[in-house]
This record gives sequence, C-alpha cells and structure tokens, in this order.
Amino acid sequence: MSTQPLDFLGIGLGPFNLGLACLTEPIAELDGLFLESKPDFEWHSGMFLPGAHLQTPFMSDLVTLADPTSPYSFLNYLKEKGRLYSFYIRENFYPLRTEYNDYCRWAAGKLSSIRFSTTVTSVSYDEGSELYVVATDRGETFRARRLVLGTGTPPYVPEPCRDLGGDLIHNSRYLPNREALQRKKSITLVGSGQSAAEIYYDLLGEIDTHGYRLDWVTRSPRFFPLEYTKLTLEMTSPDYIDYFRALPERTRYRLEREQKGLFKGINGDLIDAIFDLLYEKNLAGPAPTRLLTNSALHSAAYDEATGTYTLGFRQEEQEKDFTLETEGLILATGYKYTVPAFLEPVTDRLRRDSQGRFDVARNYSIDTTGRGVFLQNAGTHTHSITSPDLGMGPYRNAYIIGEMLGTEYYPVEKTIAFQEFAA
Repeated sequence: MSTQPLDFLGIGLGPFNLGLACLTEPIAELDGLFLESKPDFEWHSGMFLPGAHLQTPFMSDLVTLADPTSPYSFLNYLKEKGRLYSFYIRENFYPLRTEYNDYCRWAAGKLSSIRFSTTVTSVSYDEGSELYVVATDRGETFRARRLVLGTGTPPYVPEPCRDLGGDLIHNSRYLPNREALQRKKSITLVGSGQSAAEIYYDLLGEIDTHGYRLDWVTRSPRFFPLEYTKLTLEMTSPDYIDYFRALPERTRYRLEREQKGLFKGINGDLIDAIFDLLYEKNLAGPAPTRLLTNSALHSAAYDEATGTYTLGFRQEEQEKDFTLETEGLILATGYKYTVPAFLEPVTDRLRRDSQGRFDVARNYSIDTTGRGVFLQNAGTHTHSITSPDLGMGPYRNAYIIGEMLGTEYYPVEKTIAFQEFAA
C-alpha cells in the first residue's frame, strides 16, 4: 500500500491521459501516477493501414497547444528520430497513424509516472481522509486526492451481432484478420466513417486478386465527407465549449446526434480515391461489389455448418426489408463509452444527467464536489465535438491542471473564434 497520498491518479493511458502525464511531469507541485492495463502504449494498431494518417495536423500532438516549448512535442520526437528535415520536405501536416503511435510510445518511454500492465479493480472513497482508494490486480493500493479517468471508448458492437458466433470482427481488429477475411468468398462491411472507408478501399484494391464479393452497407443516407472548413473548425474551441455547455440538456443531445459528421466523416480525398478505384475495377466489367446506403442492420444470424452470416437490413427511406448473406463480417460501428465497473463503489459520488450519462461540468469534473474526479473524452453530450478532438486534448489537460493546482500553470485560451455562437 502506498503511504504518501498522490495529488492525482490517472486511470487508463490513451493519448489524452498520456498528454496529461507529459504536461504534469515538470510540475513539482503535482505528484501523479498513471495506471494502464496494457503492457505498452497502443493506439488503434488494428488500423495501421499503409498511408493511413491522422485527420488533424501535427500541432494536435500531446502537448503543443498547451506548451509549445515542451520536450514531449511531435517536432522534438522527429528531431530525436532524425526525421525532422524529411517531415519538413514532405510538406504534409498530417502524421501517419503508425508514426503518431510511435511518437506516443516515445513519449511514454520518457516518463516516470506511468505503470503499464496494471489493471484497476476497484475504486472506493475514504471519507475520513477524503482520499480515493484505488486497488489493482497486483495487490497494490494507491490513495489519491483526485482521479482522472482516461479509460477510453471501447469498440461498439450492435445488439443483433452480440454473442452471434463465428469469426466476425470489429474494425479495430482488422489488420490481424485481413488475410483470413480475404480467403472468404464474400465480405460485408457494416458502418460508415473513416475506418470503414479505409477498410473498403484496402479490400477493393485486391478484389480481383482474391475473387471475393465485397459489400459496404451503411445506415447513413450517403457517404458523408468530414467537414473541415476553417469556420467549422472554430467549433473546436473554448468559445464553442462555453456556448454548448450552457445549452439546455435536450438541445445538447439533439446537437450531439446532428454533429456526428463533423468528427466521424470520411476524408474527402479518400472518398474520391474510392470512386476512382471503383471506376478502374469496373473497366473490364461490373466488379463484384456494392455500396448500400440508408440501410440499418436490424437482425443477424450465423450458420455454423456453412460459416455464413445472414444479415437483415431495412432500407429506411423506402421502408423495405432485405437480407444479405456473407462469410466475412466487419463491423465498422465505432466506439461507445461504458462506465468502468471499478467505479461502482463510488457511484453515489458521481453526477448523472437525466439520460443516465455522466454530467460533465465545464471544468471536466463529474463528481459531486466538482473538483475530485475528472473525465477525459466521453463528453460529446456536454462538450460537443471538442471531446474526442486530439487538438483539444492539451487544452482540456491545461484546464484540469489549473483546477488541480488552484492556479493557471499553462495559459488557457478563453476565446479564439472570429464568429459568435451565442445571441
């Protein structure tokens, strides 16, 4: 058991808590520790497709937008790796996805505040000492004044496909299963967004080599491009957080549904590349592939004898049902936050809204005191599209650090937008 209480304890180590670890490392007034169940840093490794890159520029790294002088910046990583001039000559602001993951592993390797292969099993609260007590699978116990939750959003599997059987995969496990999928006679990809588009493009490229049928089905009315115009990007700002957070709850939930295309759309260049590849593949005759929109998955069955899935869809505009049979099934159905089971003992200390989700305050706290438990990501219903945005991670961490210290350590921007969101 740790004897000295920590100022804070971070649970989970995705890019956001890793950024917090980098930004708190030089602050002597904050004694923190980060626990991660994985043996090393890993960020969407199942989607390291050739050429796949971030949809945000390199300045949206772990630290730069809070502290451009930090030794944990992406540019410093490039300098130490001997690739700074190559990156400069490349003249492309968007790091490759594998490169970003390597950058994060580089940063994590420099920090003394991270413990990998450590799973949190329970969190309780000691009223007498006013400390959170965190137990792990290693038999250790840590005591901390505050918690920062960064457990991320696990892969979402639609209800009809849960416990279905067979070898269906979520897109997060695509690369390890790619060869096995390409040995099948048919592959169906369900879902939309950047990951689905990258997988479809990858499989379409070798469709004539392997001879499978390839279907891409989405509930969306079309294949929406990611909106990346500059005035729209101003919505990833402190100004918009203030505006959005102050809206009535019912309005925020409506906007959460309507704004998905602002951060879950497909890169426009990739949409064009898919069309061009389809054109090429159809020169010699119709390629065995279909793209189906407005089609919601409502049922699924698996026949173990034939190794075939039967998927039931409803074309929502026509209000017609249809089925597809497929041997391979990929669910590019995104990620959805689930409350970690280890929080159950302190559930009465955590605020909820009328929908049962965490009521994330403007300062990112979710506990009844408003200063004890902070949440990374998982706040699109309270902080809009800024919640999952990598570039807003340093801003959120600077804000949380200021809340923990009681004073502003990293200057936090109050307003950056040219437009006014409120009347």
